[in-house]
Amino acid sequence: MRSAPPEVRVQIESLDHDARGVGRIDGKVVFVDDALPGEAVMAQVYRKKPSYNLARTKSVLRTSWMRVKPRCKHYGVCGGCSMQHLDPVAQVAVKQRVLEDAFGHLGNLRPEQVLPPIYGPFWGYRFRARLTVRYVARKGEVLVGFHERKSSFVADMTSCQVLPERVSNLLVPLRRLIESLSIPERLPQIEVAVGTEVVALVLRHLDPLSEEDLAKLREFASARQVQWWLQSKGPDTVHLLDHQAPTELAYTLPEFDVRMPFKPTDFTQVNHQINQRLVSRALALLEPGVNDRVLDLFCGLGNFTLPLARVSKEVVGIEGSQVLVDRAFQNAELNGLSNTRFEARNLFEMTLEDLTALGRFDRMLIDPPREGAMAVCEALAVLDPEMRPARIVYVSCNPATLARDAALLHHNGGYHLRAAGVVNMFPHTGHVESIAVFE
Repeated sequence: MRSAPPEVRVQIESLDHDARGVGRIDGKVVFVDDALPGEAVMAQVYRKKPSYNLARTKSVLRTSWMRVKPRCKHYGVCGGCSMQHLDPVAQVAVKQRVLEDAFGHLGNLRPEQVLPPIYGPFWGYRFRARLTVRYVARKGEVLVGFHERKSSFVADMTSCQVLPERVSNLLVPLRRLIESLSIPERLPQIEVAVGTEVVALVLRHLDPLSEEDLAKLREFASARQVQWWLQSKGPDTVHLLDHQAPTELAYTLPEFDVRMPFKPTDFTQVNHQINQRLVSRALALLEPGVNDRVLDLFCGLGNFTLPLARVSKEVVGIEGSQVLVDRAFQNAELNGLSNTRFEARNLFEMTLEDLTALGRFDRMLIDPPREGAMAVCEALAVLDPEMRPARIVYVSCNPATLARDAALLHHNGGYHLRAAGVVNMFPHTGHVESIAVFE
């Protein structure tokens, strides 16, 4: 039987973007789970790489002032969070440092101004979640929750501090419900979407549900005041269990008098409170005028497009998904906005000719997925100066691709990085959302 690796004392110097402590063992870099800067810990290496090692904290010899007691009883086992041991305000500072390091190391530039961070509720904020369902045959029971940390196993969760309380309270009842259905081993996933007035649950089922199963789902929905949606295959198969659902799934942007209906599998921001503040910050930084044309790239459902339409002459929203474009158009009509236009096109392949054909825009907002917007920024960098938007606001969910694209805009296109700052969309995780302004 192989013996456990020895424990080694490590002095922690800094944090990486996943909130792992960074230190050295015999001169070699080691990333230590659950360790904080300034701490001395006893760590156990569990994986060796050519240029670094991975280790886990076994005991803390000297404690950082930033260390707090995790609120969730499942923290450390559940992989949904990685920073609950770190003071929430300090988490924001760490993420700001990650952003600044990305600009410096990957983009060779720095913002002229560091924006105040956007942060809000640290608990109960997660209005979107994908919960794994796992039937454990040897125990004859079902688990519903997030995966264990660094594992394909599902955590044995009975509550969750980052989900809204009413969703957290559903975890155990959902386990009992799935156990009672005829095919518990063929129900791999429940997707959660919380709207302003309703909670939607999307049940992925690999085999047909029986009439008795459907009756149990209806009974659960009535008792728990939720909506059931069913998904047999891809996203296009998602449909309401009962089409006469009394309440529409939607979120609101009150500052701009915008209501945004959505389907539970549509992309929307996880944190609705922070999203409201992010939209307000983005528009304040973009400063659109009443006579301005604005281009909103990667527009999704129109999260920024519709507020922009309230304060500018015309907004064109472009998105890769025709389904989202159709939904954005419907939302514009619902909100009485006739000064919007939407197109579906592949923005990862945008060329100078494509961008020029759209005409001149006074302002531009870019909100890409993790891959960033390299093709767009390459086109902007060589666009005729007279055609360029005077100001660009870039909302990012990946500091590395933001820094890469910022370098294109600055070094190749002559834009100045006027300001940038973090948005703590996902407290207690290493996820860094940010916003940047270019002129």
